[in-house]
Amino acid sequence: MEWYVAYLALGAIAGFLGGMFGVGGGLLLVPVLWMLFDAQNFTAAHTMHLALGTSMSTIIFTSLSSLRKHHQLGAVNWQVVRRVTPGILFGTLIGALTASLIPARGLSIFFALFVFFAAAQILLNKRPQATRQLPGMASISLFGTITGWLSSLVSIGGGTLVVPFLIWCNVPIRNAIGTASAIGFPIAVGGTIGYILTGLQVSDLPSPSLGYVFLPATLGCAIISILTAPIGAKIAHRTNVAVLHKLFALLLIGLAAKLLWKVFG
Repeated sequence: MEWYVAYLALGAIAGFLGGMFGVGGGLLLVPVLWMLFDAQNFTAAHTMHLALGTSMSTIIFTSLSSLRKHHQLGAVNWQVVRRVTPGILFGTLIGALTASLIPARGLSIFFALFVFFAAAQILLNKRPQATRQLPGMASISLFGTITGWLSSLVSIGGGTLVVPFLIWCNVPIRNAIGTASAIGFPIAVGGTIGYILTGLQVSDLPSPSLGYVFLPATLGCAIISILTAPIGAKIAHRTNVAVLHKLFALLLIGLAAKLLWKVFG
């Protein structure tokens, strides 16, 4: 029962942050799920893959709840979502396949380094100058494929990549966050399918699992994240969240450092 309580608490925080920052919550979900699974003595070779797959499945529900609130607030550019989705779906499937081929140790190191990069981006508030308009179909499809691949590989909703790109294309910050939240849904769907398919032939996964998706954690995190994601989205439209951004970045650095310590220790 204590594990379900932990999943509920994690889902509440991840949903809130996902709605506020348009990041899907995966940057927080993956390292904490990895620690929870490790504490339950899951097979070490699959712990990181399970954390990534379970995080992806949870983001399905978080992104749906978040995009609904951002849509109500008029912040989603659906033209961008429609144009980028085919590339996203293709990229996420390839990303999950790539992750399945990387040993758990290497995957953990790669994820931790990516989290450091994301946290530095938040702390330094390095946003590109708005210098151009949205590109044509070929360019945005390529962007979608790359975003889907990397997002699936590290199990994020894509906001870390999508928000700066949209700002560079002269999309206002709140619309960039809202659109990134909507793009998080096809990322999560494609990534989840990929992690399910690549984990179906693995025999020593904890029960009940569907491929690399550990169902009790998905259920616990998703139930509460559906409620907290709209709260985060609402706050993002009403307040200056600069301080929360920095606190979130410091939390990410701490989690990534602990993950690396565990890997090399």
